[in-house]
Amino acid sequence: MNRITKKQALTLLKSADLLGLGQMADNSRKKLHPDGTVTFIIDRNINYTNVCINKCKFCAFYRDKDDPDAYVLGKRKLFNKIKETIALGGTQILIQGGLHPELDINYYVELLKTIKDKFPIHIHGFSPPEVCYMADKAKLSIKKTLQILNEAGLDSIPGGGAEILSDRIREKISPNKIGKDRWLEVMEQAHRIGMKTTATMMFGSVEGPEDIIEHLDAIRRLQDRTNGFTAFIPWSFQPGNTELSQKSEKNSKSKTQDSEANSSLVPRHPSLLPATAVDYLRVLALSRVYLDNVPNLQASWVTQGLKMAQVALRFGANDFGSTMIEENVVASAGVKYRVSIQDIINAIKAAGFQPAQRDMCYNIIKSDL
Repeated sequence: MNRITKKQALTLLKSADLLGLGQMADNSRKKLHPDGTVTFIIDRNINYTNVCINKCKFCAFYRDKDDPDAYVLGKRKLFNKIKETIALGGTQILIQGGLHPELDINYYVELLKTIKDKFPIHIHGFSPPEVCYMADKAKLSIKKTLQILNEAGLDSIPGGGAEILSDRIREKISPNKIGKDRWLEVMEQAHRIGMKTTATMMFGSVEGPEDIIEHLDAIRRLQDRTNGFTAFIPWSFQPGNTELSQKSEKNSKSKTQDSEANSSLVPRHPSLLPATAVDYLRVLALSRVYLDNVPNLQASWVTQGLKMAQVALRFGANDFGSTMIEENVVASAGVKYRVSIQDIINAIKAAGFQPAQRDMCYNIIKSDL
């Protein structure tokens, strides 16, 4: 198999013709998914708490535990959310939250067991930062922590907390969060005990093209060893209401005042401006070409909107992701695209593909849509 190298990938990301890169990605998609099926999953994002000690600069969702709008979701509300999800045809919940200083592994074990006792639903939950936090508080290894969670009812792990897998960038945007190596360790240990996971990338904050390639290469290398990632989901940083944007805006205003005095123009900090549609399609297409061993690539209608997600299907994506019955984290940054299950089905068909409902492992549940 002739793989593109990191050097070639960097050249493509920086200077390739967008439509040419899109064609390369579309050809890669056709090889992996020649039947023209585009999948989606019916599930719900449930954030059990918004309290988080990490206080990432790119996040508009977190709160301190004493903030008036801080919460830990009660079981009654949690169960009602799950009941509603199942009633709408949902097969999975994505459950994750902040790193709450007063919650320990016993809380998570009880939570998982209670859900499994009451509902026949797949639990996709707890990103690597959460797993590491549980492990550290309980003084357990990551492997042992994952085994405990798995036995309690955790079925798979989302790729949250990856942002950019470059410690240089992580130090700038999330200095309190786990580093690149620990994120990868959680994923590798999960794969080793038979748990499938997804991988994500949040781009468009303060990273450069080289950092994006470093991220993609880390995912590809781990997948070569374990084959445990079911999908890759790149999505763009949403700057609204975030500390990163506010600091950048303050610096930008200061520089603008200086530049006015000097009669010269200073460009605004990139974190003030969301990644463009062209940026998104370029990164998406390169991801499909570079990650030849990750079977599925997900379009992010949550951050890009339905129309751009349709275009993404010709730039390497073969999956529309979740119907997102509920989503809070991206919404807290001011981005609130909402679509129905039928909207997704219609969008897939209008783009020339056949829609199919799937589960987390990409088994087809329903195709006569």
